Amino acid sequence: MSITVGMKGRSETVVNNANTAQAACSGALPVFGTPFMCALMEEAAWKSIAPHLETGQSTVGTKLNITHDSATPVGMKVWAESEVTEIEGKRLVLKVAAFDEKGPIGQGVHERFIVTDERFLAKTGKKLEGLGG
Repeated sequence: MSITVGMKGRSETVVNNANTAQAACSGALPVFGTPFMCALMEEAAWKSIAPHLETGQSTVGTKLNITHDSATPVGMKVWAESEVTEIEGKRLVLKVAAFDEKGPIGQGVHERFIVTDERFLAKTGKKLEGLGG
């Protein structure tokens, strides 16, 4: 594993009708939805880490503590940036921030854990045992 403190990531998109607060059912207005900002932050984080993991490993998000400080209208580009700030065994902490073409729109802290894909999926799959269907 070659994940280091200071490692950075970035992900971007353009606000459209499919990623508004209306589309996410998180509000009534046609502006960039907070759930989509969260997803953009997580995408910046996991994509920056993934190439540095061992084969058969992934990361999963476990905490996201953010603020959404400024609204962004449909048609404007938005992006998220992440930076690894702490590594404690399999636990990773990242600073995350989101921006639009006019400046910062959100910020916070994100926690991820390194998992072994096969073991994680097997454990998750056990939740289906005994369910009718």
